[in-house]
Amino acid sequence: MRVKRYIVNTVPEALPVIRSELGKDAVILGTKEIYVGGFMGMFRKKKMEVIAAVESESPANPPPRTTAKGTATAAYTSGKAATAAAPVPTIRPEPPIKPAPDETLPSSVTPPAAAMEPLERPALSKASVARPSIADDVGQRLLMEEIREMKQMVSQWSKQQTTEPLSEPLRLLRQRLQDQEVAETWIDRLIAEVQADPAYAEDATLSSCWAVASRLLREWLIPHVDAGINEQVRIIQFVGPTGVGKTTTIAKLAADQTLRYKRKAGFITSDTYRIAAVDQLRTYANILNVPMEVVFSPAELSKAFNQLTDRDLIMVDTAGRNFRNTLYVSEVNSLLQAGEDCLTYLVLSLTSKSRDMAAVAEQFATFGVERVIFTKRDETDTIGTILNVVLAYSYKVAFIANGQTVPDDIDPFRPDNFVQQLLGEIPDE
Repeated sequence: MRVKRYIVNTVPEALPVIRSELGKDAVILGTKEIYVGGFMGMFRKKKMEVIAAVESESPANPPPRTTAKGTATAAYTSGKAATAAAPVPTIRPEPPIKPAPDETLPSSVTPPAAAMEPLERPALSKASVARPSIADDVGQRLLMEEIREMKQMVSQWSKQQTTEPLSEPLRLLRQRLQDQEVAETWIDRLIAEVQADPAYAEDATLSSCWAVASRLLREWLIPHVDAGINEQVRIIQFVGPTGVGKTTTIAKLAADQTLRYKRKAGFITSDTYRIAAVDQLRTYANILNVPMEVVFSPAELSKAFNQLTDRDLIMVDTAGRNFRNTLYVSEVNSLLQAGEDCLTYLVLSLTSKSRDMAAVAEQFATFGVERVIFTKRDETDTIGTILNVVLAYSYKVAFIANGQTVPDDIDPFRPDNFVQQLLGEIPDE
């Protein structure tokens, strides 16, 4: 990793310099206010120190590895230098000869055993033990997840063996939902409710089975439809992992509000970990002719809102991080505004793994986020994860994004359309 320090008047001045020297993949590790120059502590000028870094494939001069042999040699050499005036016996590769009982080494000579003593001190053992402990924790967590999945598989298999065989329509319904990666919990619940529904009979056709299942799924989802963006909403905040399409989603919704509803929009971004993210949102801001503010800490957020007091709608883009980590979720949560005129949307990509989406959704649900937008519908045919997230964590779905075109490729969530796509065409009878 290449790390570089910049001294500038303001942080935004450092962005083009960092991008030109370290590239668009550079990240800002930290910023700090410092004072430089002056005379005898007076007349000093305020500057900003920016630390940036970029991953490198292989370091030009890799640091030499410290081995036990090298440490011992260094320790012995230092002891030898301190007693250069005393005669030091020559060490040869042959096995050492034990001295006679009445022979003693001069007190000024450090024995090799004493020189090797620093190797046994805990200062070295701590660094070597700390890393395996972290790896062990991660390995144990993954092992527990695999064991939990195996238990679920065994439970499902035993349930299938003990329960009565399903009719052909229900078997095909189960197969369709499994192909869409719907969780077994919801599949079992749906089939049980279909069997208990008065409109279903044991000799039911595929069409009637599909009709009952469709109606039940719509009833499940109607309470989970978000009302959308109304005139009372002034601040909309977007959170979510890296690469899910938050910035493009902001551009789509801002363009829709600007062109269709004639509302004056403004952008705020705190996604300064990747310089390209700031440039991407600035490009959309220039196209839509809306102002944009960049913040680097929660303390700067109020100033950014004051700069946009004349705007009808302010959209806030947050940094994409590994939100499986609770620490990153709490950092983003510190930037979020609360109030009746504020909305917060969790943005998730339908191309992500179901387990990863569930982990992120669970993290944000604990911090009070209740609304979700799903993106990249055009890049996958599997949409069962929408049902899993909505039912498991009580989210309300606001929009489904299905392409890159701004502002066309985003639609409000409609349960009828979703259920039709989830169940697909009725199989041939």
